[in-house]
Amino acid sequence: MAERKAVVFCSASGDIDPKYNEAAREVVRALHSYGWTLVSGGSWRGTMGVIADEMKRLGGKHVGVLPRFMAGLEYDGLTEIHWADTMAERKERMRQGTQAAIALPGGIGTLDEIIETHVLAKLGRYGGKVYALNLDGFFDPFKALLDHYVATGMLDPRDRELLVFADTVEELADYLK
Repeated sequence: MAERKAVVFCSASGDIDPKYNEAAREVVRALHSYGWTLVSGGSWRGTMGVIADEMKRLGGKHVGVLPRFMAGLEYDGLTEIHWADTMAERKERMRQGTQAAIALPGGIGTLDEIIETHVLAKLGRYGGKVYALNLDGFFDPFKALLDHYVATGMLDPRDRELLVFADTVEELADYLK
């Protein structure tokens, strides 16, 4: 069977509610249990470090992609590390060869990553599934914006459905089986 890879977009902030990091660990445990390779931004900071620690603890494969200007922020225990020249190249390389893109609760960078991935899926340029973990309604405002776009004709309902919101880690894990 071919290697299954999932890119996980998440927070680089260390100042977030611990429930988001615990959910991130649970997502990594699900990915590992189903044989997925984790691809991430590759840093030791914030939730990126949390998911890196968990995949390392589990002995799974973790590929990190960082822009060269972030040298020194790379997680020490990555299975593979890839360097990019720009943030745009980083996002493209993170998605490359993945069958799933997952946004965990995160900041503006995470929002940028999931929106771009959703657009690429809409345009037929990303063939993987696109998910957002809507833990405790974190992404409800984003969902409402997408629904507003559909209601105003700015987004086709079929394209809106390309981004699947899972309200719990268990629901997300069911999609990844």
